[in-house]
Amino acid sequence: MWIPTEHEKYGVVLASFRGTVQHGLPLEIGDTVQILEKCEGWYRGFILKNPNVKGIFPCSYIHLKNAVVKNKGQFETVMPVEDSVITEMTSTLREWGAIWKQLYVKNEGDLFHRLWHVMNEILDLRRQVLVGHLTHDRMKDVKQHITARLDWGNEQLCLDLVPRREFSMVDPDEISVTELYRLMEHRHRKKETATPASTHHLSVQVKSLMSSNLGEELEVFFHIYDGRENRPLSERFFVRLNKNGLPKWPEKTERQSTLFVDLGSSDLRKDVYIVVHIIRIGRMGAGEKKNLCSVQYRRPFGCAVVSIADLLTADSKDDHLLKVYACNTEIEWYQIHENIIKKANSRYNLSGSNTGLAVALQLLHGDIDQLRREYMGLFTRGVCITKKLGFSDIIMPGEMRNDLYMTLEKGEFEKGGKSVARNVEITVYVLDADGQILKGYVAAGSGEPGADEYHSLVLYHNNSPRWAEQIKLPIPVDMFRGSHVRFEFRHCSTKDKGEKKLFGYSFVPLMQEDGRTLPDGTHELIIHKCEENTSLADCLRYLKLPYSKANLPTNSLTLKGNKESFWITSFLCSTKLTQNGDMLDLLKWRAHPERINDSLSKLKEIDGSEIVKFLQDTLDTLFGILDENSQRYSLKVFDSLVHIINLLQDSKFQHFKPVMDTYIESHFAGALSYRDLIKVLKWYVDRIVEAEHQDHIQQVLKASDYIFKYIIQSRRLFSLATGGQNEEEFRACILELFMSIRFFLSQESKGISPVTQTQAVFLRTFPAIYSELLKFFTVRDVAGFVRETLASLPTVVQADSPLEAVKLQCISKTVESQLYINPESRCILLPVVLRVLHTCLQEQRDLVMCARIFTSMLSLIKKEDNGTVEPAVSEEVELIVESLLEVLLRTILEISNRPQPAGPAMRLQFQDVTGEFVACLLALLRHMSDKHYQKLLQAFSSKDDLRDFLLHVFTVFRILIRPEMFPKDWTVMRLVTNNVIITTVLYLSDALRKNFLNDNFDYKVWDSYFYLSVIFINQPCLQLESFSPSKRKKILEKYGDMRVMMGCEIFSMWQNLGEHKLNFIPAMIGPFLEVTLVPQPDLRNVMIPIFHDMMDWEQRRSGNFKQVEAKLIDKLDSLMSEGKGDETYRELFNSIIPLFGPYPSLLKKIERETWRESGISLIATVTRLMERLLDYRDCMKLGEVDGKKIGCTVSLLNFYKTELNKEEMYIRYIHKLYDLHLKAQNYTEASYTLLLYDELLEWSDRPLREFLNYPMQSEWQRKEYLHLTIIQNFDRGKCWENGIILCRELADQYESYYDYRNLSKMRMMEASLYDKIMDQQRLEPEFFRVGFYGKKFPFFLRNKEFVCRGHDYERLEAFQQRMLNEFPHAIAMQHVNQPDQTIYQADAQYLQIYAVTPIPESQDVLQRDGVPDNIKSFYKFNHIWKFRYDRPFHKGTKDKENEFKSLWVERTTLTLVQSLPGISRWFEVEKRELVEVSPLENAIEVIENKNLQLRTLITQCQNRQMQNINPLTMCLNGVIDAAVNGGLARYQEAFFVKDYIMNHPEDGDKIGRLRELMFEQAHILEYGLAVHEKYVPQDMRPLHKKLVDQFHLMKSSLGIQEFPAYVRASPVPFTNGSPRTYRNSVPSIISPDAGRGVARRSYPAVNRYSSSSLSSQASNEVSNITGQSESSDEVFNMQPSPSTSSLSSNHSASPNVTSSAPSSARGSPQMAEKHKHSRENACLSPRERPVSAIFSNPLEPAQRAPAHQIGDTTLPRSDPNLSAPDKVSSVKNARSQSPGPMSRSPQKTAMPPFTPSPTECQSTSLVSNSPVLSGSYSSGISSLSRCSVSEASGTELPAGDHLPHPLPPPAPLPNSISSGSDEPIRRENKTPPPYSVYERNNPRRPVPLPHSLSIPPQTDPPALPPKPHQIRTGSMKLDGNADPRVPRPRPLPRKVSQL
Repeated sequence: MWIPTEHEKYGVVLASFRGTVQHGLPLEIGDTVQILEKCEGWYRGFILKNPNVKGIFPCSYIHLKNAVVKNKGQFETVMPVEDSVITEMTSTLREWGAIWKQLYVKNEGDLFHRLWHVMNEILDLRRQVLVGHLTHDRMKDVKQHITARLDWGNEQLCLDLVPRREFSMVDPDEISVTELYRLMEHRHRKKETATPASTHHLSVQVKSLMSSNLGEELEVFFHIYDGRENRPLSERFFVRLNKNGLPKWPEKTERQSTLFVDLGSSDLRKDVYIVVHIIRIGRMGAGEKKNLCSVQYRRPFGCAVVSIADLLTADSKDDHLLKVYACNTEIEWYQIHENIIKKANSRYNLSGSNTGLAVALQLLHGDIDQLRREYMGLFTRGVCITKKLGFSDIIMPGEMRNDLYMTLEKGEFEKGGKSVARNVEITVYVLDADGQILKGYVAAGSGEPGADEYHSLVLYHNNSPRWAEQIKLPIPVDMFRGSHVRFEFRHCSTKDKGEKKLFGYSFVPLMQEDGRTLPDGTHELIIHKCEENTSLADCLRYLKLPYSKANLPTNSLTLKGNKESFWITSFLCSTKLTQNGDMLDLLKWRAHPERINDSLSKLKEIDGSEIVKFLQDTLDTLFGILDENSQRYSLKVFDSLVHIINLLQDSKFQHFKPVMDTYIESHFAGALSYRDLIKVLKWYVDRIVEAEHQDHIQQVLKASDYIFKYIIQSRRLFSLATGGQNEEEFRACILELFMSIRFFLSQESKGISPVTQTQAVFLRTFPAIYSELLKFFTVRDVAGFVRETLASLPTVVQADSPLEAVKLQCISKTVESQLYINPESRCILLPVVLRVLHTCLQEQRDLVMCARIFTSMLSLIKKEDNGTVEPAVSEEVELIVESLLEVLLRTILEISNRPQPAGPAMRLQFQDVTGEFVACLLALLRHMSDKHYQKLLQAFSSKDDLRDFLLHVFTVFRILIRPEMFPKDWTVMRLVTNNVIITTVLYLSDALRKNFLNDNFDYKVWDSYFYLSVIFINQPCLQLESFSPSKRKKILEKYGDMRVMMGCEIFSMWQNLGEHKLNFIPAMIGPFLEVTLVPQPDLRNVMIPIFHDMMDWEQRRSGNFKQVEAKLIDKLDSLMSEGKGDETYRELFNSIIPLFGPYPSLLKKIERETWRESGISLIATVTRLMERLLDYRDCMKLGEVDGKKIGCTVSLLNFYKTELNKEEMYIRYIHKLYDLHLKAQNYTEASYTLLLYDELLEWSDRPLREFLNYPMQSEWQRKEYLHLTIIQNFDRGKCWENGIILCRELADQYESYYDYRNLSKMRMMEASLYDKIMDQQRLEPEFFRVGFYGKKFPFFLRNKEFVCRGHDYERLEAFQQRMLNEFPHAIAMQHVNQPDQTIYQADAQYLQIYAVTPIPESQDVLQRDGVPDNIKSFYKFNHIWKFRYDRPFHKGTKDKENEFKSLWVERTTLTLVQSLPGISRWFEVEKRELVEVSPLENAIEVIENKNLQLRTLITQCQNRQMQNINPLTMCLNGVIDAAVNGGLARYQEAFFVKDYIMNHPEDGDKIGRLRELMFEQAHILEYGLAVHEKYVPQDMRPLHKKLVDQFHLMKSSLGIQEFPAYVRASPVPFTNGSPRTYRNSVPSIISPDAGRGVARRSYPAVNRYSSSSLSSQASNEVSNITGQSESSDEVFNMQPSPSTSSLSSNHSASPNVTSSAPSSARGSPQMAEKHKHSRENACLSPRERPVSAIFSNPLEPAQRAPAHQIGDTTLPRSDPNLSAPDKVSSVKNARSQSPGPMSRSPQKTAMPPFTPSPTECQSTSLVSNSPVLSGSYSSGISSLSRCSVSEASGTELPAGDHLPHPLPPPAPLPNSISSGSDEPIRRENKTPPPYSVYERNNPRRPVPLPHSLSIPPQTDPPALPPKPHQIRTGSMKLDGNADPRVPRPRPLPRKVSQL
């Protein structure tokens, strides 16, 4: 039976449990479980991280832990009873663990590894804490270390700041909000601004000395030197180096590394240096021989200096190589470091070019204990401490030090009968009173142990040596008396054996008879002469002698006459000895009572450090004098006591305050002193008002806190001694004293008077007295004193008076004191405090102090453990609310709206004040109960006051919700804030309902309420979905989901509004919509019905809800762009009408609504918009710009334009799309995109407002700017033809305004674009058809097919890979068939990709004679609407011997919604058509293609456009070889046999056509071989011969003996008449012989038709064949093929242009044949070369000239809906028409409009397509020049005209000029400039435009030729005559002037 557990509630899993039993719960090792029930060795419960899944598990798998159960029962929570630090560590490590893995995934390696180390460290520390073997101090250190690591990790991972108190997390509900704020602030400050350390230390480690001239041992001395005061700051650090320059004791690190301790912040400046002196130990001269003498001397070697400031900037771990300098003369040695610092170069030089001292220098900061913790390795390894000379900035009590420093300064010696100066060495000894040498008390510096003696430097031959060597004598205090130091002087001879001969000595006693030590300073010592062998062992003999010249007796003339002297400088640093006689006199006052007065007076002059050394003795002395002579010395003793107390206020001595406190508590014995102290203090206070000088009185009042301590302690001692006598007398004295104090405080004075300053001094120390008074008086009495004292202050004080600030400080200390904490005293003091606070807050002054007081007050108000509030506390809260709530709200509003101060320190203070006031407000509101709210709201006398109060509250709450209110990681504080806000809002909403509805409705208050609610719900800190599961669980357990609570409140308040709802429509639509976008189902279900309500009310008011719709759509866009909303939300909104499950009455209501249909329509529109917006948002989250982003933006942009008619949104998305294109470097697409905006503008002067990045400007200026930007992008995209059109339009504008400067620039720009067209290379893009199938694609792609324009050099494989990268989850389909419904409906992504061929709309430019390829390349691949894909297949049984019989082609034509290129690189397919091409038609196409390719190559070869002849060779070889091996013969077998002709009578014409083409091919080959023979190199002659032989075989295989007449007449047919051979008199360079001119003759034309009628675009013209000379050397001028396909595509693509025309020699080079008769491989393979594409023709077939106007030069355009036979028959009919007569004048000849250049205006009757204008040799004018004058001579009739008497050809002229024409002579066969002088007389040529650049077509030519600025392209948008295939956009209302 399962029994609920009582104590077994919480446990940790010891081993993993699979849970395979019935109801088993799988467990993993380390999981924590909560146990609910128990049964026979099994527990039932759940894992804490997943409480929803419950199950059973064995008891043996669980380690039980003690736990506390809260809320026992169904919803109980269990908390383990363990150290809170352990709990936090466990939960934090679990949270970090998940994030840590993510860091690895995100490739953040550095943080990953650092976090890993920290986690391991925390785990290790956790083990130490759990084991529990640590001492209390060690446990404290470990916990501190753990919390520091936890905080570091949280900060690095951007997690929340954890509020802690003594390492433990605090529960925000258990402490006051003000206290919580202080904890957070403290932790935040600690994290942000590390307090600069006041103490610094320098670590020095000697590595080595590098020098070329070593060989002797060295001594290295370091010390810190003040260059400003020229004195050392520290003692010396001494290191011995061996002969190699390395430390002598490498194993003892403390001998080679030191820490210079206790450097103050003032010591870290540029003129403080580390000075290094290096001494060598060895021979006198560095170069002496080794065997000269065995005695070694200490001799100067060098010096190095480095500034401490350099270490502040250098890397702390860098080793430094210090340059070592030597002095030029040894006389300068004592000041070499000064010379180096001053850079006196003449006095020193480098001791060697490669000499350097390697040392490691590092500055450390903080006190020494902190360093021991942080740099444990440094101290455990061993380091010696080098102290400062003198005490550090702060002297600590208990510090023991007794160091005497002596510096051997200089000496003056006589020659002593020598011819040269002496080499003097000093030996120093310390001797005790008995004359014994003190062992080990002479130290050269730290780092080496003390020695018995010290040997000075020896300076060579110097009778006035200056050593400047410092030594330290650390003699114990008890040995000081009687000890002396002896200096022995020896001459060091460099001759003989190098002996050291004694010649004199000096000495100095360390203590005088009166107990004073040797005074600091320089002493001139007497040198007593002695013999070499004199024994100085008996010191009593010389101690009687005088030692210093300063204290010589007057009669000692012999010593005075002695010129020899020795100077030393001494400095004592002792905590026990004094050099001050006055101090000694005071301490020995009993010995000399007559000197007491004198000693007390001199006390103030004694140095503070001397007084604190003997603090206790001094105080005993003072109170001893007071007890014995109170009448005489009371005032003097009092003043001395005040001096000592104030001395301890100094920062240097403040640590001695505890020493004084201990003295008062334990050692003070003056039981009678209190009377004298009170009397003197009262005497001073009474004199304040009259006294002129207040300085001394102020000193007395500063010390009043300690004086009261002495008074109270003295009284306590007296009471203990006498049993409490004179109690009343004492009370009376104190009362009198306070009367005097209150009197002086009540004095008013103007300005800053001395009395005011004295009052301020007293108020500063007054709170320190409370604790002393409480020792003798009751709490109420002391509170009374304080209240009356504070009340006695003058009430009216100037605002700038310092007294006000001090008064606040006094109140602040009062509130923080023990006195205020007691509730009894608090009720007395609170009114005083509130009154002062209210005044300050109202006047907005001293806000920092007010905040501090307020915070302290509120932190004392606490609820009991059971949640109840004591009546006294409740009254206290009521008082505070009544007095301060309103003024507090106003203060927060004021300081939040103020501009923030500039300085960082000021800004921090400003933020602190705001934060503290906010914390106070929150604390106050949290303490308020129902009763408080009722009283507060009832207290308002009028509705206006209540309204203002509510507005203030709501506004302040909005400020509190701001993200910048608290730092971003203060989630705990934010949650507390929100909890308080929602509680308060629930209370205040009742007041809103009761007071401001119906007749009293107030829009402003309600609006403020709703606005606050919306901001509240949308706060980032409440979006629980973004938090980790553990954090979400904690928040929900503690506070619940506050968003849902607020949402329900909004709904409830909205329902109460009634008809007032109309006031909030449409204003509140946006905010409410924002709330519904929060992904919280309950909140959405509550909020969405409000929209129904809004629609209903709006419908009632206006009959529609357009406003609701407009606002809804605008807001949706902005919110979705910010990343809000999700797929569920769209579905939820979509089902808004049937959604209202919780509100069944609403459902019934809406079903009865009359506006149901329009409501559903609105929801449908919104849902469709959301689909696009969600797609857009998801795409924008991706990194790189890809097609998805662009396609999505295009979809959204079109939706705004066509469906929503939202112009502003439309324009915004135009610019977003433009930016995407620029980022992707799609410059052409960017131009087209910006054109959309450009088209919305007109050339007008209307002003436009500032919009996006555009300034306020006129419409003309913005359009001009757009034009220039678009031109620039067209230029970058190499789409220069489109740029020219815009240049022209701008030029026309400039011309109309006479702005010739800009006009000139524009013309130059236009010219540069022409140059680029002719000179620069353009790559030809590939086009690909992409199908997106399956439901997983974004909405704008789903189950749609597109054609995409590839990138430069991108072929099919690369494109396919790119698409698969963009859609990594997509599956590439391996076939080209249309998918079925299963694919469409699949929950997957399928991509179908294959290459397609562009079909040009118009071929005029490509067919025209003489248009360069540079120009044609543009028309081939721009403005393409249609694309084609051919798939070969066999119909019926496949003939194995001849597969051509059954080879059909399935031709798919795709029509796009917009032409490419456009605003996107891809557009959706609007229509697809499927046509089957028969084997015969296919054969015709293949041969036509090959013929065109051959013509092109022959022409290129003739015109020397080929670098070599290989392409022609390969092509000829391919065709001839294929023909010989059965190529053409296969066609003959298939289609020329009787069976086929009989079975297919309808194909007669086609068979004839095929025969013509075969003959034509043979003739072209023959001509091609003639050209080939002329140019073939010698090494390829054999191949040529082989080709000729094979060609003869081919002819015979075809049965051709002689060509038919029509072929002979025209071996190479020309479409537009005869070739323009004779432009000039130069013999033709393009004939095979190129030797003589060729006469022209006309031949009747043979009409041919295009077999590419199945390509959905029939040819415009049928070729006219003009005859050539009958000579065998005929001249051929082959036109480059505008659309050719190599033999590798024999069966896939047929040309769009079927007949060739003579052209310039600029044919496009063709690819060589790679595959013969390939079929299936063409399905998905990329094309070898793109086929041609040209501009779409804006004119429909109906608008083109009818066929009878053109004669037989035109075929009807094919109807894509006709079957193949129908199309052929239509062509045949066209051919059978007899040609009508044609006019000789080119201007009267009709022809369909064509598009040779982007600079022409369209006209249907500009130029005939007749042979005359296609290249008449006699006209001398290019057909493209549009000559308007008929030629008088030399003009041929069209070949198609059958004239009875053909004109004979005229004789060739050097330059044929048409009569009546002034046209300049054009040389060579080139296209004339499109913009020529004739344009002034002739209309411009038609301009082919994309739909976005198109021009309305003109059916009739203008009556007169217009001026250039009149012939403008006009508006660049579609008009009524535009192509009907383009969907007409919804017209936009003309509100563009606003944008």
